[in-house]
Amino acid sequence: MRIEIYHASKYGNGAMVAEELRKLLDERGNEVSVSHIKDVSPKALSPADLYIFGSPGRIGKPIGGMRRFLSKVNLPAGTRYALFSTEAAPRPDKNGRMPTEEEIAKWQRIQPLMDEALQAKGLEKTAALKVYVTDLKGPLEESWRKKVEQLAGSLAAD
Repeated sequence: MRIEIYHASKYGNGAMVAEELRKLLDERGNEVSVSHIKDVSPKALSPADLYIFGSPGRIGKPIGGMRRFLSKVNLPAGTRYALFSTEAAPRPDKNGRMPTEEEIAKWQRIQPLMDEALQAKGLEKTAALKVYVTDLKGPLEESWRKKVEQLAGSLAAD
């Protein structure tokens, strides 16, 4: 299977996730390329069986460069895609209470906004991955490689 991974890594966390995903998918016999969105035109993406888009979050949204990139993506309806995002790890409030999944989803809309842009073009989502970043510039959460491995396994099974 031919897979194209496009990421908008700002501090290198998304690039690490993309490269690990490339390595794992490559080991499973896929032909995989990784590119930063600054290095490609969204209107002329290389042909692939699956596209993977990755973005860090900024104030609960994909960074502006990724939002603009996805708005210009020109792929045929029915094209399959997957997502990954690097997001701020949830932190307890001043009383020590961790936010619920619903509360997190209210403020972290990175993947829903990416889905909205791609599904409006008729693309079909196959999988998604959320990796937490423990501080503004990293590092990634301890279990990030295991999460990437699970995503690679689900994509290879498709």
